[in-house]
Amino acid sequence: MPTNGTDDHIAAVRAFNRFYTRKLGVLDQHLGKSPFSLSEARVLYELAHRDDLAAKEIGNELGLDPGYLSRIVQSFEEKGLITRRPLPADRRQYQLSLTAKGRQTFAKLNLGSQNEVAAMLAPLSAGDATRLTQAMATIEDVLEPRRSQPAAFMLRSHRVGDMGWVISRQAAAYAADYNWDISYEALVAEICAHFIKNYDPAREHCWIAEAGGEPIGSIFLVKATDEIAKLRLLQVEKKARGLGVGRALVEQCIQGARERGYSRMTLWTQSILVAARGIYQSAGFRLVATEPHHSFGQDLVGETWERDL
Repeated sequence: MPTNGTDDHIAAVRAFNRFYTRKLGVLDQHLGKSPFSLSEARVLYELAHRDDLAAKEIGNELGLDPGYLSRIVQSFEEKGLITRRPLPADRRQYQLSLTAKGRQTFAKLNLGSQNEVAAMLAPLSAGDATRLTQAMATIEDVLEPRRSQPAAFMLRSHRVGDMGWVISRQAAAYAADYNWDISYEALVAEICAHFIKNYDPAREHCWIAEAGGEPIGSIFLVKATDEIAKLRLLQVEKKARGLGVGRALVEQCIQGARERGYSRMTLWTQSILVAARGIYQSAGFRLVATEPHHSFGQDLVGETWERDL
């Protein structure tokens, strides 16, 4: 029986690496049909999922040569995909953020990658797809064991003053991250006002995520029909992202819909909201319809997602 690090093990890992990179096409000059290399796509991914990263952090985590990373950053800045500003603690280092154009670009790249993987999985049976993803999870867990971190937040029911906070934070966040105009604030205000005026605790609810006595996120469960519940206004503050707040809110909303007797759940989101889409997908929602539209001062692609309860 071979031991760790033997020639047999080394050869097997290298053979798998060659197979997998060929299968995914990551050795091509560009990722899929996009104009971006794999390294460029990884930089976009990190910026889309984490806020205000320093360029040095990205280089260290992705193992990129500083000169190569600098060229990527310069190219992204020239294309209007990112902004950068000196770090207050060290003005020789830069903090990077995606622009609205950058988020839209990543959303398109992410959707293309998702479609390519879906096409690869399409010929597999449900059992084989499960075996594949379980094997991938095993590889990840063995090579990089995850450290569990207790969530430093709680979920509570809404109370007086929360609707004003939801309206303000939703409007400010989407204006800052996606350049949406004030018409979005009007929509959120209408949703919140209707929720309060017509609130039926037997069929609807709002949960607020809170840490240290301060609200950091929110989600609404509202009635669409007697059988269908609607998830609305998922929001997580920047400083709380990465703690699992969004997933906890969505899971609570699903459980709340079950407890209130709904048989199905639906939601409407936008293709550029990459992090939220990932949470919905992992929670069992499936994309059932898309529709381009112009709203909040932007050209967007609306998406309807559903799941059975």
